[in-house]
Amino acid sequence: MTPINRDVTPPGDVPEDPQGLHNDLHEIWGNPRGLKALTIVNHTTLGLRFMVTGMVFFLFGGMLAMLVRAQLSLPGQGFMTPDIYNQVTTMHGTVMMFLFAIPVLEGLAIYMIPKMIGARDLVCPRLTSLGYWCYLFGGIIVTFSLVLEMAPDSGWFMYTPLSSSEYSPGLGSDFWLLGITFVEISALSAGVELVVSILRTRTQGMALHKMPLFAWYILAMALMIVVGFPPLILGSILLELERAVGMPFFDVAGGGDPILWQHLFWLFGHPEVYIIFLPAAGIVSTLIPVFAGRPIVGYGWVVFAILVTGFISFGLWVHHMFTVGIPQLAQAFFSAASMLVAVPTAIQVFVWLATLWLGKPKMKLPMLWIVGFLVIFVCGGLTGVMLALVPFNWQVHDTHFVVAHMHYVLVGGMFFPLIAGLYYWLPLFSGRMPSEALGKWGFWLTFIGFNTTFLIMHWTGLKGMPRRVYAYDTGMGWDVFNLISSVGGFILSVGIAMVLLDIALHFRFGKPAKHNPWNADTLEWANTMPPSAYNFVSLPNVDTRHPLWDDPDLPRTMMEGKHGLAVASHGRREMWGSDPLTGKVRETVHLPGNSWWPLFAAMALAVVCLSLLTKFYPLAGFAVVVAGVFLLRWSWENGAHPKAAPDAKVNRGDPPLHSRTMDGPGLWAMSVTLLANGSFFLAYLFGWFYLWTVSPEWRMPESSPLSLVWLIVAGLALTVGAGLLEKHVRGLRQQRDVGLAVGMYCISALGALQVTLTLWVLLAADLAVTETTHDAVVMVGLVYVLLHGGLGAVLTLLQGLRVGYGYVGAHVPFEPMVVAQWWRYNVVTFWVIVGALAVLPRVIGG
Repeated sequence: MTPINRDVTPPGDVPEDPQGLHNDLHEIWGNPRGLKALTIVNHTTLGLRFMVTGMVFFLFGGMLAMLVRAQLSLPGQGFMTPDIYNQVTTMHGTVMMFLFAIPVLEGLAIYMIPKMIGARDLVCPRLTSLGYWCYLFGGIIVTFSLVLEMAPDSGWFMYTPLSSSEYSPGLGSDFWLLGITFVEISALSAGVELVVSILRTRTQGMALHKMPLFAWYILAMALMIVVGFPPLILGSILLELERAVGMPFFDVAGGGDPILWQHLFWLFGHPEVYIIFLPAAGIVSTLIPVFAGRPIVGYGWVVFAILVTGFISFGLWVHHMFTVGIPQLAQAFFSAASMLVAVPTAIQVFVWLATLWLGKPKMKLPMLWIVGFLVIFVCGGLTGVMLALVPFNWQVHDTHFVVAHMHYVLVGGMFFPLIAGLYYWLPLFSGRMPSEALGKWGFWLTFIGFNTTFLIMHWTGLKGMPRRVYAYDTGMGWDVFNLISSVGGFILSVGIAMVLLDIALHFRFGKPAKHNPWNADTLEWANTMPPSAYNFVSLPNVDTRHPLWDDPDLPRTMMEGKHGLAVASHGRREMWGSDPLTGKVRETVHLPGNSWWPLFAAMALAVVCLSLLTKFYPLAGFAVVVAGVFLLRWSWENGAHPKAAPDAKVNRGDPPLHSRTMDGPGLWAMSVTLLANGSFFLAYLFGWFYLWTVSPEWRMPESSPLSLVWLIVAGLALTVGAGLLEKHVRGLRQQRDVGLAVGMYCISALGALQVTLTLWVLLAADLAVTETTHDAVVMVGLVYVLLHGGLGAVLTLLQGLRVGYGYVGAHVPFEPMVVAQWWRYNVVTFWVIVGALAVLPRVIGG
C-alpha cells in the first residue's frame, strides 16, 4: 500500500486542505470499477449487495407463494401436481427464511452499523465479502433445483425420515442440505463481523450505555446467529452423510433417532424467529424517537428486554415439538418458557407506545409502516401465547392456524419494520426523498392484503384444514375462506409491487433531500448523501446517545476534519479500535483493502457443493484443498505484510496499530469464531448423549473400539504444544522473540504428531460407520478433532515462516496470540472427546 505524499495533520488541528484530505481518503478507500468491482470489500457496497440480492430472492419466494394461493383458491384445483406443489411450498419457506429474511437484515446491519457507531468500515471487511459470495452462490444452488424440477419437497424444516433417502431418493434434499449449509457460512461470517465491530470499533467516547439502540439489537442478533446456527449446520452435515454414504444418524434400525433432527433444527429454528424480529424491532426503536421528537422512554429497559429475549429464545425449541411425545414435565417447562418470552416483548411495545404518547408524533410515511407493524405483531404475539398452551397446540398443530400465526409474527414482525426502515434511510442511500403518495398506496394495499390473507387463515386452521395439502374437496367448509385468502394474497402482491415501484422510481424522480431530512439523532446522518466509501473524514468523540441533537454542527466539523484520525498520509485504511465497555480508544485499526481472495475461496467452496451433489468426490476433495489454499493465502496478507501495514508509523498522539499490540480486534474475531465452533461441538455432544440415552435401538459395543492409550499420547502431544505456544506468547508480551521461529516449527510438529496418532486410532478402530449409529458418531467426533488439529499445525507452521519474513516478532506480536486461542480450544475439545467417546463408556457401560 503506497503512502500518500501529504503532510501529517496533528490531532485536534484543522487540515490545511480539507478537500485534499477528501481526495486522499477517496484514493485509499474508493471502489474500483469494471471487473475489479468483484474485489470490493467496502461495507456500504456489500450491504447494498446483500439487500438487493435478498430482495430478488424475496420476489422469487413471493411468486411461489402466489402459486400456492392460486392452487388453494378453489377446491379440486389441479394445475400443479402433488410433487410440484410440495416442491413449491418447500422452496417458498426455504427462500423466505434462509435467502431473504436473515440476509436482508444482515445486509442492512452491514450497511448501517459502521455509520451509526462512527467507524469507517467493519473490522474484517474481506470476511464480509466472503459471506456475500457464499450467500449468492448458495442461494443460486438452492433455487436452481426448482428450475431442474429437483427441488426438495419435505418442507422447509426437512424433517426426517421424510427427507431421508428412503422417502426422498432424488437430489432435492441434497440441494437443500448443501446449499443452505453454504448460505449459513455467510450468516456466521456476518455474525462474527458484526459482534466484533460493535464491541471493538465504536468511535471514541461511545461507551456501551451510550450506543444507539439499533446497535444493541444487532449485537444481540449477531450473537444469536453465532450460537444458534451451528446446530443446524451439524444436523445438515449428519443428514447429508446419512444420505450420501449411509451413516444411520436418524435411522432407528441402526441406533439413530429421527427426532434428533427436530432437536437440532429447532435449536436453530426458534432462535431464528427472534434473530429476524430483533433487528426489525431495532428499526422501530430507532424511528419512533425521531418521529416522536424526543428520546426513547426507558433506554435501559429496552436493553434489558433485548438481552432477556435473546437468552430465553434458546430455551424454547421444544415449543415446536409438543406433539412428538416428549414427557409432560418437559411440555410444562417449555410451555411456561414460551409464555415468559412475551414479557420482554411487551416491555418493548409499552416503551414504544409511551414514547409516542409523551412526544409529538409526525405521521410520515415510515411511521405509517411502524403503526402497521404494531397492530400486526401484537396480534401475532397473542396467537403465539395461545400456541404455547399445550392442549390448544395439540388441536391446531400442523394446520393453517400455525401458518397464519407464523406469518403474523414474521411478516408483521420483520417485513413492515423493514419497509419502514428502507423509506427512512432512502435519502441516505440516494440523496432523494420517497413519494408519500405512492408509498401510502403501497402501505394500505399491503396492510389490507396481508390481513385479508392471513387473518382468514386462522379460521381455516380452526376448521381443521391441514397445511401442506395440495387440494381439498368441496363441502369441507374451507372453500370461501381459501378464496378470500387467495384474493387477499394477490392484493398483498400488488401492494408490495407498488412499494418496489416507488423505491425504483424515486432514484430518478425523487425530490432531492436536505441534509438530515428527518432531524434524526444518530451518526449515520452526519454522512454525505449518498455516503462516501470511508463514511467520515474525521471520527468524533461521542459521549451522548443523541449526538446530532446535542451538537447539530457535528456533521460539518467532522467533514472539515476537526476530529480524530483526520489523516491519509500513511496510505492505510484506518479507524479506531476502542474499549468494549467505555469506548476509550485503544488502537488504530488498519483494514485490508480490496481483494480477489474472498471470491476465489467462495468459488472453490461452490465447486465443493456441486461436486458433492453430483457425487464426484475426488473433485470435491481437490476443491476443499484449493479453498484452503486460497484462505491461507488470504491470511498471509496481514500484520506487517507489505500489502497490509509494513510501516508502523501513526499520527502524532494516536494509539499504535492494532497489529503491533496483543489485543487487537482480530483476537476478538477468533474468540467469537470459537464461540460458534463451540456451539457446533456442544450440539455434537448433545446428539451423542441424546442417542445414547433415548434411541431405542442404540447399540454400545462391549468394549470401546478406540485405543485409550494412544489417544492419551496424542492428547499429551497437543497439550505440550499448546503449553510451548503459551510460553512464546508470554515472551512476546515481554518483547522477547528469541527462538520464536524454531519454537513455532516444533509446536507445529507436535500438532502433526497429534493428528497422526489420532488418525491411526481412527483407522485401527475399524468402525462400522454404515451399520451402527454409535460408530458413525464416534467417527464424526474423531474427524472433528483431526481437522482442528491439522489446521492448528498448519497455522503454527505459517507463523514460523512469517517470523522468517519479519512479519511476526517482538515488533509485531499479535498473530501468535490469535493462534494460541485456537490451540487452547483444540486442547479442551480433544480431551472432552476422549472423555465422552473413550473413557465414559468404559466407566458406565452401554
